[in-house]
Amino acid sequence: MTSLEEAETEETVTCLHMTFYHPCQEDKMMFRGLNFRKREQVRADEVAKFGRDSNVCRYKLMDTRVSRIQFSLQLYRKLNSTEYCFEIKNMSKKTKLTVGQTELGYLNKIDLPWKCTICFGDYQILAEIQEGESNDYFETHLHLADVPILQERCLPSLQPIPENGISSSSSPSQDKNPIELDENES
Repeated sequence: MTSLEEAETEETVTCLHMTFYHPCQEDKMMFRGLNFRKREQVRADEVAKFGRDSNVCRYKLMDTRVSRIQFSLQLYRKLNSTEYCFEIKNMSKKTKLTVGQTELGYLNKIDLPWKCTICFGDYQILAEIQEGESNDYFETHLHLADVPILQERCLPSLQPIPENGISSSSSPSQDKNPIELDENES
C-alpha cells in the first residue's frame, strides 16, 4: 500500500462565512477585534459569542453601543440526520436582532438560514454557511464589506396597473397623495 492509500480520509469542515458592515467602520474601527485574515477553528461544542466583552466573547466588536454579549451561534446536528445547522440567539436585552426577515427579542433563537443577513443597530452581517462533515469543529471566515450589505433599492411604485395596461403615473401633474376610490365610481 502507498502512503496515499493509508492516509486518513479527508474530512470537510462546515464553514460560516460572515461579511461585516457598519457605516462608521472607517472612523470608529469597531471591527479591529476581529480576525479578517484567515479562517478560525471553533470546537463543535463551543458557543461562539459576538459582543464587546472581551472576557466572554470570542468575536469582539469595539463599540459601546453593542451589548456585552450581542448574539451567540452554536453548531448542532439535526436529530436522525447528518446535517449540521447553526442556531442563532439574541443575547441583548436592549437591542432586537433581525435574522433575514425574523426579529428576535432577548433570548429568542432560530436556525440560521444557509444565507441571510443579521442586523442590529447600524450593523449588517451577511452570513453564508458552507456545508461540511466534521464532528469536532467548524470554521469561521470573516470578511469586511466596503459597501452596505443591504442597499435600499429603487423599486418601481407599487401602484396598481389598470386593466388596459396604461399607468396614469406617467402624467407629471398627478397628485402625489393616494386617492381612495370606490370600485363602483368611474
